[in-house]
Amino acid sequence: MDSHADVAPFVIDPRGRDVLGEAALIRAIGPVALVEMPGGVQAWAVSDQRLLRRLLVDPRVSKDAYRHWPAWINGEIPPDWPLFAWVAVRNMLTAYGPDHRRLRGLIAGAFTVRRIADLRPRIEVITADLLNELAGLPPGRPVDLRERYAYQLPIRVICELFGISDKGTREEVSRCVDALFNIGKSPEETAAAFPRLQRILRELVAEKRERPGDDLSSALIAARDDEAPPLSEDELVDTLALFVSAGHETTVNLLGNAIVALLTHPGQLGRVHAGDVTWEDVIEETLRHQPPVPNLPLRFAVEDIGIGDGVTLRAGDAILACYGAAGRDPLVHGPDADRFDVARSVKDHLAFGHGVHHCLGAPLARLEAAIALPALFERYPDLTLAAEPGELLPLESFVSNGYRALPVRLAP
Repeated sequence: MDSHADVAPFVIDPRGRDVLGEAALIRAIGPVALVEMPGGVQAWAVSDQRLLRRLLVDPRVSKDAYRHWPAWINGEIPPDWPLFAWVAVRNMLTAYGPDHRRLRGLIAGAFTVRRIADLRPRIEVITADLLNELAGLPPGRPVDLRERYAYQLPIRVICELFGISDKGTREEVSRCVDALFNIGKSPEETAAAFPRLQRILRELVAEKRERPGDDLSSALIAARDDEAPPLSEDELVDTLALFVSAGHETTVNLLGNAIVALLTHPGQLGRVHAGDVTWEDVIEETLRHQPPVPNLPLRFAVEDIGIGDGVTLRAGDAILACYGAAGRDPLVHGPDADRFDVARSVKDHLAFGHGVHHCLGAPLARLEAAIALPALFERYPDLTLAAEPGELLPLESFVSNGYRALPVRLAP
């Protein structure tokens, strides 16, 4: 396992038709396994939860392809590679060392716990509005709850948070984010999405400079201009892109996955209604069992890293963090790790990352879910799926874990 030449890689399905089934196969190969991603790009997939935790805080592991990935530095990765935007961005997602500390410190100063907590009343209003819209639909017909609820809440919240008020702009942002995460679709559509999103956000930055508001975009611009040295314009735009995309897609999938899990495990939903377990239990078990982002590209070995049993990650090797596989690691969760169990005592997961790159938006995603899920099931206690579970189609991606549609019947 010391070189790529003597190991046949596991070829990942870019369309993500069975993301967590593949996770089990990768985990069966070993704690680390050589995989082939779209475009023939290879990486070491880490599925062992304890090992992944260790690597995520190891200073010898970087996210900066411009400094630590020879294939990127040498121009071997073409612009139409489906994961190009995940590596090319210049924000805290891909920063390393002092650059990351500078970017994260600046953003954390604007994206405060208080700012998130202050969103609760607005999230409650948006949730109630969406439920009222559902109530106004013709009765008896199946409703796509992903499109009408799980998708709408996060995009409205994140756009309000960043001061994106125009409906057309919100819809364009949504289309760009969808294309970035659904990498199993056409390479042309994926490649065009990030530059389009950057253009939208550059226009937003220009607008907020002229007319600042009480929103996170204006706060980041002010913090950026006060920073020494200041963020570059590219860093600012890419930082906004990170928050808008990650803040939307992950919450959509969290809500959709939790709804499906509860509707297909009615006994566990009953335990929630009975007060035996909490909605926090539901959220954390969903994040463990069906993480919104099962595989996060990419990290890079800064130097050779021995990880035991004679295995060494060589300097410059790419690393794929397999959060989905780690969440179902039987060494952590026992032989029933694949089972959805809201009463599980240990729900350890890495759905929001770990260490210095732990997601700053995790509290917002949890808050949205903590409001939207109980509100939905209180309004519609007899909610049922309008399709067999096996008929629900997954998103076309091995990076994003969710459903293309969520047809349900709304009993009053």
